[in-house]
Amino acid sequence: MPYVNIQVTREGVTREQKARLIDGVTTLLAEVLGKDPNTTFVVIEEVALENWGVGGLPVEAYRARKRPAAT
Repeated sequence: MPYVNIQVTREGVTREQKARLIDGVTTLLAEVLGKDPNTTFVVIEEVALENWGVGGLPVEAYRARKRPAAT
């Protein structure tokens, strides 16, 4: 009975996108691990942007950093 928790920042993820994530994760677990889709739980949590950090910074500050040029 797999349980998958997907956390995303609250930035306008649509119902359709959430439905695709739920279907895709469920399908992946069935194909890769042989898990029964009927007993696979997928929960999507939207987290306020100010409550998310990456690289030691609030996500907004992280995104605002100047990115090095790709080589």
